[in-house]
Amino acid sequence: MKNKFGATMRACYIGYVVQAIVNNFAPLLFVTFNSSYGIPFDKIGTLITINFGIQLIVDLLSSHFVDKIGYRTSVVAAHALASAGMFLLAFLPDLFSDHYIGILVPLAFLSVGGGLIEVVISPIVEACPCEHKESHMSLLHSFYCWGHVLVVLLSVAFFASAGIENWRYLSIAFAFVPLFNAFVFARVPIRTLEEDKNSESLPLKKLVRKKMFWVMLLMMLGAGASELAVSQWASAFAENGLNISKSAGDLAGPMSFAVLMGLSRVLYSKVGSKVPVESAMLGSGVLCFISYLIISLSPQPFLSLIGCALCGFSVGVMWPGTYSLASKRLRGGTAMFAVLALAGDLGCSLGPTLVGIIAGGSGESMKLGILAGSFFPILLIVGVIACLRMKKSAKNDV
Repeated sequence: MKNKFGATMRACYIGYVVQAIVNNFAPLLFVTFNSSYGIPFDKIGTLITINFGIQLIVDLLSSHFVDKIGYRTSVVAAHALASAGMFLLAFLPDLFSDHYIGILVPLAFLSVGGGLIEVVISPIVEACPCEHKESHMSLLHSFYCWGHVLVVLLSVAFFASAGIENWRYLSIAFAFVPLFNAFVFARVPIRTLEEDKNSESLPLKKLVRKKMFWVMLLMMLGAGASELAVSQWASAFAENGLNISKSAGDLAGPMSFAVLMGLSRVLYSKVGSKVPVESAMLGSGVLCFISYLIISLSPQPFLSLIGCALCGFSVGVMWPGTYSLASKRLRGGTAMFAVLALAGDLGCSLGPTLVGIIAGGSGESMKLGILAGSFFPILLIVGVIACLRMKKSAKNDV
């Protein structure tokens, strides 16, 4: 069974690399969009809002249609849309007289594809026959980080050699990654959660009656916002807020964030069976809040960059940890993962948007924007504490 589903797991890993391309390539070009097309940062911030707003809609709708059309159809379609979005991003901004619309349309394709990937791949992994699911889930999500690193490294190398003005060719190159994985997912074996659990999963109408479900949604919102508020603006923050070069900013900002986030997920995949996920997430929330303060309040640029890296390490466990915790405590099906992804994507939208609004309204001050975002790790901490209290209360009732 393990050998049979090895190809499935590898396709899922690549799927999260695709998710990293979808979410992190365009942010590397925010300053370029600002200078080349004259789009202000507050309007660029709305691109993030619309991007994850579309993902929210996809998350909501997918809870109704994914089980009907099947995991395979959904995940292949997700990759095809992501590929189309990357191809269109290379051409449409220059073809539209309104460059903002020319960027928005490809991002819409990417958002739909990314939203479906987020909804479908985690339950595919959860349904694979293996032990210690929380460790596998953490390892899966680490590939998002390695994909993020890949995007930054290739982008920095390409921009340094070919020039930032030729970014369109890189967009086309990245489009072939989801296209390849779409063909892989069309062939590998895929199980459903019902097959794995040998019992019927709780439907959404029963899940919404459970307090624990709403706590999980709060935690997902805090996790998404805590991660994206820094990662989406790290390149622009390093370049504009710290006044360092584009290449150095991308390496020291987004890449250090991604590397440390990936390392934390790999680390937890090794020790996840020994460390309670609630404890790991509580520590992560506290560390994340501290990192936000270091980024925004430090008078020295290198300390702010250390804060970015520390933030990456701190958010690593948040998203996959909430998924694993919800699967263990609630035993929901695809609909549960879809709604959790919806809450996470809502956080992914709110976090960067708040940073962009505050930065735009304070004379393009990225530090003030990041400081305002420190609210979100506090939100996650509150959710974890509530989860621990409910767990303790349940034990006392037995």
